Amino acid sequence: MQGSEFNTLASRREPVWSRARLRGFAHRVKVKRVEGAWYSLVAMLRTDYYRVLGLSREASDEEIKKVYRKLVFQHHPDRNPNSKDAEAKIREINAAYEVLGDFEQRRTYDRLQWGDEPREEGASLAEILEEMENQLFDEGRKELFALMIKQVQRIKVELALIRERTVTFQGYDTFNKFIVDERAAELMEEVVTPEMDARKKKLVEVAAEMLITRGVVKRGDEGALRSLRGRLEDLFRRGRNIGFTAALEMFYERR
Repeated sequence: MQGSEFNTLASRREPVWSRARLRGFAHRVKVKRVEGAWYSLVAMLRTDYYRVLGLSREASDEEIKKVYRKLVFQHHPDRNPNSKDAEAKIREINAAYEVLGDFEQRRTYDRLQWGDEPREEGASLAEILEEMENQLFDEGRKELFALMIKQVQRIKVELALIRERTVTFQGYDTFNKFIVDERAAELMEEVVTPEMDARKKKLVEVAAEMLITRGVVKRGDEGALRSLRGRLEDLFRRGRNIGFTAALEMFYERR
């Protein structure tokens, strides 16, 4: 895909973020989710789920189910009370089965991990790009949500500030997501640690490399690569904002 083609695709799918249209209304990030539950990008990049279950990539669905049951029975902590690794092993087995035991997730895993075509129909370059974008968005969302939900007092302070701004702006209290999103953007530099930023950069680079190997952009097309990395970083950043919003919304009470 040439740089101009990639930019055309990106602009066609870019969500609308007009301040004029959003002001006074709760906005929604319009990132289309692919079918099926999504697995973790981090786990996907470092784990061979087939090896975890001791299976080949040609294993049938019935074989996967049979081996999973056998391994759960064999490694269950109740059957291994003296084993310090039993719980970790079970978590690893469950994570593998959540992906390989679901047709859609297994199909996507095979395609992104090894470049395999789906078992029934091929995926377009746009679909591969969309899948990776969605996963990076979700990684950013989960990261900030997990960080904020551990800081209840900080959430209460932020809600008080946001309530004050909301009442000043519209005259009454409500959970105005546009105002929350503005606060999230202000706050990111403060809450994002160097370690978190390094992790984001690593995920974006790995994702970009995977998209290059799948032919979404050409390795030598520097303009398209810059645009791709910028888009992936932007989606991760938006995910962080939504994670912040979701954490605050759990504690919000209208006054």
